Amino acid sequence: MPKRDNISMSVIRRLPRYYRFLNQLKRDGVTRISSTELSAKLGLTASQIRQDLNCFGGFGQQGYGYIVEQLAAEIGRILGIEHNYKTVLFGAGNLGRAIASHMDFKELGFQLIGIFDVSPEKIGTIIRGTEVMDATYFEEFCKKYKPEMATLCIPRTEVEAMIDRLYPLGIHSYWNFSHYDITIKYPDAIVENVHLNDSLLTLCYQISHNKDMKKKK
Repeated sequence: MPKRDNISMSVIRRLPRYYRFLNQLKRDGVTRISSTELSAKLGLTASQIRQDLNCFGGFGQQGYGYIVEQLAAEIGRILGIEHNYKTVLFGAGNLGRAIASHMDFKELGFQLIGIFDVSPEKIGTIIRGTEVMDATYFEEFCKKYKPEMATLCIPRTEVEAMIDRLYPLGIHSYWNFSHYDITIKYPDAIVENVHLNDSLLTLCYQISHNKDMKKKK
């Protein structure tokens, strides 16, 4: 099996899509699927799928295809979902509340152990069975429960000060919705930035491009 540090991020970013789709097939009662069938459903070439999966070892058999449940389990293992990393969420506003309420953290490799905010109106409220705590006292919580990742749903202007608190406590991994570039100050941090604006602008481009193409026909 190749070293993980030789695998490109473009391959890694396709793994969750494979994982999600295979689990849907499993729920639908599909037990076996070929790379050609996968490619037709995912909009990728069969060669691309085989190359991606071969980065982590051989999972299928020529002429037989992939066992859906087994491949889903293997990709889940590669993604590391069994680790159940302890995570905390900062910002119990509309976005933070939506994420805490609707994301299946446990199914995706994480355990949400705390939600924090600085607003008196939000502190003490309950989100999906978890009480929102005062972020002022986070250090005490961290020393006791030792979270490994933080989800940031706070304003961009507040992120730097928050990271300056979190990083010395051993939290070096972030799911960042703030649009603040954490790695400028902490280059060894592991950060997954989520830019909803970028996603919507990409959709806007695709709609505009599609309309332009139709006009030219």
